[in-house]
Amino acid sequence: MKITIIGSGNVGSALAAGWKKSNHEVVMGVRNPDSPKAIKVRELIPGIELNTIPLSVRDAEVVVITTPPEAIHDIISEWGAVDNKIIIDATNSIRTRPEGFPTVYHAVSALCEKALPVKCFNTTGFENMLNPVYHGAGIDMFMAGDHDRAKEVARQLALDLGFENCYDFGGSDRVELLEKFAFSWINLAIMQGVGRNMAFKLVKR
Repeated sequence: MKITIIGSGNVGSALAAGWKKSNHEVVMGVRNPDSPKAIKVRELIPGIELNTIPLSVRDAEVVVITTPPEAIHDIISEWGAVDNKIIIDATNSIRTRPEGFPTVYHAVSALCEKALPVKCFNTTGFENMLNPVYHGAGIDMFMAGDHDRAKEVARQLALDLGFENCYDFGGSDRVELLEKFAFSWINLAIMQGVGRNMAFKLVKR
């Protein structure tokens, strides 16, 4: 699958490394492919391709947003047509949010009407995306959105990273709940001092 990841921070780099290992065709979309940050990403992920946002999105089947949420307006103005492309919102609007919208998912839904947005890869730390296995078992990922095809792809991409399951939180009315769930991880891991090497796993009796 042709995947473009917009953003080259910890989350974007972790997702890129994992999907590249799973033999997906991964490109990272950045404003300046020759910046010091971009050079560092090439050192961390040998063979990774970096390109401008418009060129990286053009041939992508899936576009993953890992930038700060407030950047989405500028990204949308740059990326060109995204009709029928799956747009995965992996951000959390906790400290900042897109102007006029509660989340990146909602901004993409409103401003790119023919895109297929889904919320996923936002509920845990980048360390767990690099290695989602605890004591021999994969941890769980979660998603929300209104498009079945986007959810099917998000679920498969989660499994490709090593997550055991990707549970469906529901439609677009559950996107903000999923962000609050992400804040629960942040609260425990960082604010309550549990540490970042912790994760959520759904168990059934």
